[in-house]
Formats: sequence, structure tokens, C-alpha cells
Amino acid sequence: MSRNAPIQFPRLYRPGAVAVAICLAAWQLHAADAPGDRRPLVVNVENPAAVSDFEPNTTLVQSMVDQGITALTGRTNLVAAWQSLVSTQDVVGIKVFSGAGMLSGTRPAVVTAVIQGLLAAGVPPPHIVIWDKHAYDLRDAGYFDLAAQLGVLAVGSAESHYDPTNYYLPDTVVIGSLVWGDSEFGKTNEGVGRKSFVTRIVSRQITKIINIAPLLNDEDLGVCGQLYSLALGSVDNTRRFEADPDRLAVAVPEIYALPLLGDRVALNITDALIGQYAGGSRGLLHYSAVPGQLWFSHDPVALDILAIKELERERRAAGAPQIKPRLEIYANANLLQLGENNPDKIRVVKIR
Repeated sequence: MSRNAPIQFPRLYRPGAVAVAICLAAWQLHAADAPGDRRPLVVNVENPAAVSDFEPNTTLVQSMVDQGITALTGRTNLVAAWQSLVSTQDVVGIKVFSGAGMLSGTRPAVVTAVIQGLLAAGVPPPHIVIWDKHAYDLRDAGYFDLAAQLGVLAVGSAESHYDPTNYYLPDTVVIGSLVWGDSEFGKTNEGVGRKSFVTRIVSRQITKIINIAPLLNDEDLGVCGQLYSLALGSVDNTRRFEADPDRLAVAVPEIYALPLLGDRVALNITDALIGQYAGGSRGLLHYSAVPGQLWFSHDPVALDILAIKELERERRAAGAPQIKPRLEIYANANLLQLGENNPDKIRVVKIR
């Protein structure tokens, strides 16, 4: 797929097929619901035909997103489902993981389907922002072209600068090795490098966040998932954590728990159309399987734990070496009440 090729958008509504699928999804969710069941809900929508030769089918992906949103929210009306998550007054930031490219990172087809749902729900195009840490990753993954076609915005958090009044300061002093782009780079006054400042996109622009993370392996954390993508994509001075797994396991959930971030997350989606079970954040499709799934939840920790289990399954199926991810990050996230890290306490509703 050419990075410059025009993206074909599906029609917003196909009354027969979509209406039946949405009603079926709502029925399946109701049937799986148990009175008093307080387990976090993950809706898993699967369509084996959604990916062919590693290329997502935009029409089928749109239908999968529609089904997932209605099932998660318990609404049978698609507009009402989206309006239960965001309002027409919100500025919605769609956080993607673009560093691995358009095939191994968050896929533009999924983002397109989400944007189509927001537009149908009345969110104005200028109130929709596709964002990630770096503009060059967004550009290489096709998001600037996508934003131009849909009339929405695409911005990099680093290029939008950081807010000096909002930051993460760990309890234990950790001095960072600042790089160009960090807000304190080049400064020498006392205390430089101790804070990680929040991007102005989050602190001054958006009011709600939709986090879409790919099913992508990470050798230390298990997955480049919901927690990692949003936390480290939202602040500067992150090298001090990334080089030390113990520090990373503390910093990621604490950054995510900042009210400017965690409190604004309206929806988490794991893009499991393709699962890359080895190779880290680089796009290496020869280490990939094709689950053809999208997962929806309000619980980012539950999604990451299920992603780690799925990637382990894919490695076994491929005969690839197993890894032992450090799961402290998810235990810490659970202690901060960000979500559930015990897979036995997660309720999964599957829609095929």
C-alpha cells in the first residue's frame, strides 16, 4: 500500500447489515451479562475477512468498530453509543501508536472508522485530533494524509511543545538525560531534568482521549499497549525511564494516573487486526499473525493483560521463543486503580 494512495472510506450506514450486526452485538452482550458482575468488560469483535495480505478491509473494519462501540456502551443506536462517550462540545484526541508504521502500528483503517463514528455523532471535524509523540512518525504512517482527507487535525506532542505548569515529578529523584525536543533541553539551572512535562495537546487542547494501541510486542513490558503508548506519548524527558525497566514500571502507571490523562480517557481500543509477536516497536510482518480482531474496553490494564496473553499464544503457535515480560507495571497500575491485571477477573464478550 502506497503511503500516498488515497484512502477509501466506507459509507457511514448500510441499514440492513449494520443494523442486524449491531442488534446481534447488543443481544450477545446482554446474554453474557450477569447480575452483579463487576468484572471489567472487554468486547472482542472478530472478522477473519477483515484483513487480506496484511491490508485491512475498511468497510469490514467500520462494521467491527460500530459493533464494538454499541456492545460496549449497551446502546443499539450508533449515534447514541458515541454520544454516551463524548459530547459535541468535546475536543477528542485520538492517540495512536505510529512509530511502527501503518501496518504494524495503529492502523489508519481503525482510526478512520472511529472518526466516522464521531462525525456521525455530531463532533465537528476541527474538534478531532489524531496525535502521537512525533509528527514524523504520524506522517510516515499516513496520518497527515488521513487528517487532510477527513478535515481533522494531526499533531505531534513533541512538536506542539510542553506545558511548564503541568508535569510528572516522581517521588524518587530521577535525573533525565535531556534530548532536543525536551522542554528543559539546554538549561543548566538547579532541578533541570527532574520533571516530565505534559504536552500542550493534552493540557490545553483536548478534553477527551480515545486511545488506540496496536497488538505489538515489547520485550520488557510484553506489549506496546494502552498504558505505555498514552503515558510516554504524553510527556517529555522519558529516556530516564525507558532505559530502566524498574523505573518504567513505576513511571508509566503514575503518568497515566495524572488527572489530565487518565481522567480524560473515554475509550480504549486494542487494534488486534494483526498481532506482531516479536521484533518490538519496528514493523516486522514476518513475525506477525492475523487475529482479525478489535478489542474495546474502559479498562486499559485489562486490555494490556489480554494482549500479552494473545501474543504469548501467537509465539507458541509460530514456534517462536517465549519471553518473560515484567508484569510489575500492570500490578502497579492495579494498585493505582487504573484497571484489572488478573485475567481471571476480566469479562470478555466475543462477537464474530
